[in-house]
Amino acid sequence: MLAETLARLYARIPLGMRLGLDPMLEACARFGNPERAFEAVHVAGTNGKGSVCAMVESIARAAGKKTGMFTSPHLCRFAERIQIGGAPIDDAVLTTTLARALDGAPQLSFFETATLAAFLAFRDAEVDIAIVEVGIGGRLDATNVLPVPRAAAITRIALDHADRLGATLLDIGREKAGIAKSGLEIVLGPIAPDVRAVIDAVAHAQGATTVDAGGVSLGARVIGLSGDYQHDNARVAAALGARIGASPDAIERGLATVRWPGRLERIATSGAPVHGFLLDAAHNPDGAEALARHVRSLQIAPAEVALVFGALGDKDWAGMLDALAPIAATRLYVAPEGGSRSAVDPAGLAGRYPGRVVPSVGDALGLAAHGEQASLIVVAGSLVLVGEARAQLLGLPRDPPVAL
Repeated sequence: MLAETLARLYARIPLGMRLGLDPMLEACARFGNPERAFEAVHVAGTNGKGSVCAMVESIARAAGKKTGMFTSPHLCRFAERIQIGGAPIDDAVLTTTLARALDGAPQLSFFETATLAAFLAFRDAEVDIAIVEVGIGGRLDATNVLPVPRAAAITRIALDHADRLGATLLDIGREKAGIAKSGLEIVLGPIAPDVRAVIDAVAHAQGATTVDAGGVSLGARVIGLSGDYQHDNARVAAALGARIGASPDAIERGLATVRWPGRLERIATSGAPVHGFLLDAAHNPDGAEALARHVRSLQIAPAEVALVFGALGDKDWAGMLDALAPIAATRLYVAPEGGSRSAVDPAGLAGRYPGRVVPSVGDALGLAAHGEQASLIVVAGSLVLVGEARAQLLGLPRDPPVAL
């Protein structure tokens, strides 16, 4: 059963976010190198890489290609991480594939095992192209065992995972640029000049080149995801789409029909306020600032906005709150339940910006929805929190969350 197989996989969580390619290289060789069985698009970055992956996958399907997509972490169900043809992998196939990876590579961590399972699933499904999101960094990420991909990108660079990637944007950019391979041209999102210089140096040393996506014209194309920053992501995705052979029409249709849950996702349920719930996966200050800009663009006064906020302890929660607290007069603080990393004590959140400490996500959603003043309820601060809220609001099944 899937539950039993996932329990075996989750037992590998204590290995954490292990950086290094040797275990993955050995495991892939043992399985006949499944990572070489398909063309790939490899996407790194701090923010926006998941949205770019979703856009490119949608474009590839619009171009008539059979697609695979590997992203992390999941919002509600583990199967979201491995998609075939735009849908989460079938439970029976996932069970079998995960079991093969677990049995055949006992040395791998949680994320490494998930990556290997994705490669096996893509080979078995005979996908034409797989869109693969980097887990953390790039240079030493498990996904970087891919051979030279058909196309690659680095999206926005911001401070996140500083304990693993370095304390400055230059350090982080250097690690992200580690996906460079000889002969590869890497498409870049909006990146500061000094960070771009570091990325260029790493890329050129590996025999790769870089190109700025800022010059890509979107024209009047409709983008299926909300937020002004998605235009930057769409430029990157359009450039990648052209590199995998998608026609302008396929790029246009792919961008218009893309869906990516939990990213400025508006949910209206029975009893919700007039503007409903706005769920966003912002989990660092850069993402929180983008969310705050979007809420302000809606021209809803802070007096009518309620914020449900919780964060994991290794995130810059203070920086996120500095961006988000001013947009909402009502603030409800909660510790995301479960996950592989501990949550920030909600009392500490309330100590920075006054708000109400609430025992559970369900309680926070209920209190916000029944408040007399709120017309919009914003849920943000952690992917774990957003996944829990989404599952409760939509009545979805949920596997235990893992922020890996």
